[in-house]
Amino acid sequence: MAVHLRLTRMGRHKRPFYRVVATDSRMPRDGRFLEVIGTYDPLKATDKASFKEDRVLDWLKKGAQPTDTVRSLLKKTGVYKALQESKAS
Repeated sequence: MAVHLRLTRMGRHKRPFYRVVATDSRMPRDGRFLEVIGTYDPLKATDKASFKEDRVLDWLKKGAQPTDTVRSLLKKTGVYKALQESKAS
């Protein structure tokens, strides 16, 4: 089973809110998922994304592949840098 870290859309019409989830790559965007590992609100001015850092790192170490958008959010919040540092040591 290939696990991906991706966004799933929540919220109402024209007020998007996203959850960052670990899911099987064969599932649809808003379908069944394994675990919620963070949130992303594109309409907020500050602190747009938040993650459960330990769970994100655990999934990445297990081989989960983040989508391009999730990867950029991880880099902006510094979680991806923590993964690079843990691999180096």
